[in-house]
Amino acid sequence: MAYIDESLSAGEEITGLFEQHWVVRIPMVLWLLLVITFPLAIYEYLRVRHTELGVTNKRVISKTGIISRKSEEMKLTSIETVEIDQSILGRMLGYGNIKVSGRGSSDVLFRNVDDPMGVKRAIESVSNPVA
Repeated sequence: MAYIDESLSAGEEITGLFEQHWVVRIPMVLWLLLVITFPLAIYEYLRVRHTELGVTNKRVISKTGIISRKSEEMKLTSIETVEIDQSILGRMLGYGNIKVSGRGSSDVLFRNVDDPMGVKRAIESVSNPVA
């Protein structure tokens, strides 16, 4: 997890890293089946490989991008709600989206994460530690 490791501030520790569900690899496999679209399969592989989702003891982080980089971060003290969005297929296969909402209009979205309920618990346990 290069970006998250590089972006840690003094005293900040990673408390959880989250993987995307295997379902996100289906487009890559479908593109591989069509030999003509091999470059698209490579793109899908790189897109999934360069996505990082995690929570530290200070913030939640979502980073995407192959050449360019887009990161969304939110301090744990700013979190107001953590929502799960799962389709029927997502419920059956165990994946979904997590939306972390904070003060104002800021949101951090974790798309197609594996075990969304576990991710929600991990974020909430770090942002609201039991005293």
